[in-house]
Amino acid sequence: MMTIDVLREFLRRRPFTPFRVVTSSGQSYDVRHPDAAILVRDGLVVAYGGDDGGLPELSAHLLLLHMTAVETIKARRHGRRR
Repeated sequence: MMTIDVLREFLRRRPFTPFRVVTSSGQSYDVRHPDAAILVRDGLVVAYGGDDGGLPELSAHLLLLHMTAVETIKARRHGRRR
């Protein structure tokens, strides 16, 4: 089972490294900024969706009991695509 300490470690990394939380249902949630996630007693609340740079449109309350993995992901590159 996932622990709050593992999640806290990912959120406190400096510089921040984006990470993905995978759940027992197979869904995954990307945390690309430390302000997009809040630790709560039984897990993590993740804000997601919306335009780049704008406010998130959705949120998910992820329970520790259902988290199966936390993994580092690559940061998105800013700027124009070619």
